Amino acid sequence: MKRSYTPYLLLLPFFVIMALILVSIWNVLLQSLGYIPAFGLTTLTLDYYKAVFQQEEFLSALEVSLRIALQSALLATMLGVLLCYALVKRGHSKGELLYLVRLPILMPHAVVAVFVISLFSQTGLFARIAYMLGFIIDFNQFPALLYTENYGAAIAAYLWKEIPFVAYFVLALMSSISSTLGEAAENLGASPWRSFFQITLPLSLPAALKAFLIIFIFAFGGYELPFLLGTTVPKALPVQAYMAYTSPELRDRPYAMAMNGVILFLSLAMALLYALLTRKLLKQTGGRE
Repeated sequence: MKRSYTPYLLLLPFFVIMALILVSIWNVLLQSLGYIPAFGLTTLTLDYYKAVFQQEEFLSALEVSLRIALQSALLATMLGVLLCYALVKRGHSKGELLYLVRLPILMPHAVVAVFVISLFSQTGLFARIAYMLGFIIDFNQFPALLYTENYGAAIAAYLWKEIPFVAYFVLALMSSISSTLGEAAENLGASPWRSFFQITLPLSLPAALKAFLIIFIFAFGGYELPFLLGTTVPKALPVQAYMAYTSPELRDRPYAMAMNGVILFLSLAMALLYALLTRKLLKQTGGRE
């Protein structure tokens, strides 16, 4: 029987991309340990990791990135699940409305940043509407939402993209559960909200947790939105790492790579924690691993 190489050819782009990613990770780890022969650094050491953890700027940047990631992931997951339930209950799990839901997902984050600036800046669309309606008499009275230390504009931009992502990610599973077990519970006398919180939502948690993890890791390592919408000080960790990477002193490159290494290790730790929680949840619900 003639052997088919079609599956391997179809998987070739994936293997090429994964090879590039693994080589890049290996390069980051080596440079974060101080091994850059081109710069005369050939000794492996953890001193660069110790040094960055003693820098006040690094600790502030780490706190900012964790806060952005946690707030974005939590709010996007909760609101996305509610949006998904609304779509399911209204019978819009399929059809044209889903194109509107998917539209924000397709937009690049840089475009979303421009969109947020034109809406929420003190000379933006909302400020002009407030001025026309007489709510403010000067544009400086409009709340400053951009370039603030709480990174509210960056979080809002993540929510605009990620709430539809969560809804679309969970939609297939929640639609199946709601149309079977959820309707059965309502036929037996449960209210729609009781059916949602006691049956549909718990059984949809695996997909919601996956969406939460994806958003958390992406927002934690995201560069564009904190750079374009955030304040100068404190910077988010990816922005701080990039600033260190572009330093004219090339022998300081391991400090930037150590910051990237921290992002990598925390992302792997969160992925491992997610895997453990998912396995436990599957066992409790009787699912297969």
